[in-house]
Amino acid sequence: MTDVPESALQAAREVRVVVSRLRRRLREVAGFGDLTPTQTAVLSRLEKNGPASMSDLAAAERMRPQSMAATLAAIQEHGLIERAPDPEDGRRQVISLTEAGREAIAGSRRAREEWLSRAFADDFTEEQRQTVLEALLLLDKLVEK
Repeated sequence: MTDVPESALQAAREVRVVVSRLRRRLREVAGFGDLTPTQTAVLSRLEKNGPASMSDLAAAERMRPQSMAATLAAIQEHGLIERAPDPEDGRRQVISLTEAGREAIAGSRRAREEWLSRAFADDFTEEQRQTVLEALLLLDKLVEK
């Protein structure tokens, strides 16, 4: 990568490291206890996209169906999802969140937002918070590429 400025390489490294650390910290704050990141991702996908079949979830998470079956079984043991026959194809099941699953996701989101907002309020000046907001606008351009 000889045509990439050193500052771009450094920015790429630093963003990757900071985002990874922030994700880990947010997972700690999330309050999902003994759920794995994969199980949490499946819950988030169901919350965002609505009910789905096991095969659709496996494809979306880039997992083998057997692995998704194990993941769903573990989540179901916590009472966070339920299965129902697919009205269009009785051989398939549709997976959806239970009320407990929706509450767990909402509580987790609330805990993460409270931690972040408290950290910004306690540890950053108004000027620093504005700098973070400006940097996020720039980082959002990466996502849009």
